[in-house]
Amino acid sequence: MFNKRPNRSKLRDMESNFKRLTAELCSFIAKSPTQFHAVKNMENALEEHGFQRLDERERWHIERGKGYFVQRNGSSLAIFSVPEKPFRGFSLVSAHTDSPVFKIKTDPEVTSSGLYTTLNTEVYGGLLMAPWFDRPLSVAGRVCVRSGSGFEERLVDFGRDLVLIPNLAIHMNRKANEGIAYSAQKDMLPLFAEGCTKGRFIKAVAEAAEADEKDLLEYDLYLYPRTPWSIWGLDNEFFSSPRIDDLMCAYTAFRGALEAAGDGYMPLTVLFDNEETGSGTKQGALSDFLPVITARIEAALGMDEEEKAMAAASSFMISADNCHALHPDSPEKCDITNKPRMNGGVAIKFSAAQKYTTDAASASTLRLLLEKEGIPYQYFANNSDIPGGSTLGNLSAQKFSIPTVDIGAAQLAMHSPYETAGTKDTEALLRMFSAFLAR
Repeated sequence: MFNKRPNRSKLRDMESNFKRLTAELCSFIAKSPTQFHAVKNMENALEEHGFQRLDERERWHIERGKGYFVQRNGSSLAIFSVPEKPFRGFSLVSAHTDSPVFKIKTDPEVTSSGLYTTLNTEVYGGLLMAPWFDRPLSVAGRVCVRSGSGFEERLVDFGRDLVLIPNLAIHMNRKANEGIAYSAQKDMLPLFAEGCTKGRFIKAVAEAAEADEKDLLEYDLYLYPRTPWSIWGLDNEFFSSPRIDDLMCAYTAFRGALEAAGDGYMPLTVLFDNEETGSGTKQGALSDFLPVITARIEAALGMDEEEKAMAAASSFMISADNCHALHPDSPEKCDITNKPRMNGGVAIKFSAAQKYTTDAASASTLRLLLEKEGIPYQYFANNSDIPGGSTLGNLSAQKFSIPTVDIGAAQLAMHSPYETAGTKDTEALLRMFSAFLAR
């Protein structure tokens, strides 16, 4: 007997939904050139959805049935909704807001042979250097501006093609296609201006911050690629964009948090900064940001110490950070049996070295949810000869120890300024976070 043909109208609707969700993700990424912008954009949307802002410097008064958020450093964000039913524990999601980039140093202007001005930069995170060449770049971040006896923080984004890191022509290095060991200090400085007049960069930053130059104090500014995002492939099954790692997880987790009410379990989404540099900051996964938040929530609910311990034992975390898809030109780099692919659904990540926190129990917990919701899933493990990096789960567990599963979407070109993933996986992540946070 022949199988029935798929309903073409249904397939078109599904494809349209994959594209729509992915376009929304990519539009958010385009408006979020740094972690500071990503958090600010989420805060604005949370307020529009009726969530109330909390401040770590003030007392917290929370009520059942309402949603709240709190930021730290302007680059990490926690979102939670207090369930109407008696509190039983946390349904916790973690992801990160930062990506590998070039950070602009203090006093950055460098003159070259009396002809050009370049900008002095340093590497933030483990980035691929080669793809940054010959690509239009801009500058964004935060600036501290004098205000009264103190200062205020302002986000800046030049929002135009401003600098570029030019490649050395093949005629000047005939072995360029045989591989190059790039010097971050020598080879990766972006061309900013013609001539060598000092002070033009700071003047431009002041204008972008709408401040007097004399009022500028310090800044955290980064290069970012201006190449537009794209949905592509024969059936529009792929998309490419800057900062897919990890804004793909952060954005879909945030979207899931917008509608989450919880059913006795409190939905809590924490988006950390500085994962790409080890998380060892006041706003990273190794900080006290998460345990302080959970402790203050429990205190506001009037819980005693035993109730807090019971809640922690009943809680569960999804640590979300993308993973490597099998590369079409280098399949040998993948594990020999676990071969995740783009559009293969949620990738459950395992590591015997506990770089990922997933174990049989936590993976089984998530599988039951995914299977109940009809969400596709697959497995990721590193090739045993190629050790992988760690992510948020095993680090945050050092501060708040609860059962955790590490997941992500499979992508290509991780830590490139232009990465690639699957359009179907955007929906898979969103459906998983929405179902989990509403459990």
